[in-house]
Amino acid sequence: MNVDVQESGQACGAVVTAVDLTRPVDADTVAEIRSAWLRHKVLVFVNQPMSDDDLERNASYFGPFGTDPFFEPIDGFEHVCAIHRKADETAPIFAESWHSDWSFLAHPPSGTCLFAKIVPPTGGDTLFADQHKALAAMPSELRERCEGLLAIHSARGAYSKQGLYGEADKGNKRAMRIVVGDEALAARSHPFIRVHPETGEPGLFGCAGYIIGFEGMAQGQANDLARELLMWQTRDEFVYRHSWEPNMLVMWDNRSILHMATGGYDGHERLLHRVTIGSY
Repeated sequence: MNVDVQESGQACGAVVTAVDLTRPVDADTVAEIRSAWLRHKVLVFVNQPMSDDDLERNASYFGPFGTDPFFEPIDGFEHVCAIHRKADETAPIFAESWHSDWSFLAHPPSGTCLFAKIVPPTGGDTLFADQHKALAAMPSELRERCEGLLAIHSARGAYSKQGLYGEADKGNKRAMRIVVGDEALAARSHPFIRVHPETGEPGLFGCAGYIIGFEGMAQGQANDLARELLMWQTRDEFVYRHSWEPNMLVMWDNRSILHMATGGYDGHERLLHRVTIGSY
């Protein structure tokens, strides 16, 4: 089967048609989708009225199930989590900052599948930034400062008891099942410039937020550099802005992409179901 892949016309991303994800997909079609995924970094599948079983099955084609250390899954499913905001919530938008999912793990996930169940009539776009393009276009002086850097990643700013979603956030009564704990205080290092394990293409990995420093660098200097890098990593020429529709699946490559949520839908419910694709 030949899938139809149409580029977004932006920095990355493509829409895939001529495939029905509500039914098992044959190996040749999966291989075509994987090739498109590696090429375009973000794939969009429209008009896919999938069940949660379908969502898990489709994610499993692209690697083992990943770990979601600070989310509880939905009832009846081990690997499906709900990215949910009720119409009356007033808390800050979840994940409204640039990041690569769970980059603080020893083995960060390869990708993420996100399926739209309830989409507000306005707002709620997701932004994606291509980190291979960001590196390729980086000024030589800035790149020289990044060569050989080991970035220190941690979830402490978000998921520790003192973090953004910690004790102080409990009064917000979020619909999401976020779990915080002392394990978020752990830190792990990854090369800031690294080669994609499947394509061999060099790119940047992670950004300020989960990156809390660089090995061997004074904290103040590291903070300044991380902020400077984030401004570069998320320039408009590297970004794809995605607008959601119901029954739409988006799959992105965490090894290549930064992403962030946006708001603009106060007074409306938004519900997406998510499965993480683990590393392998």
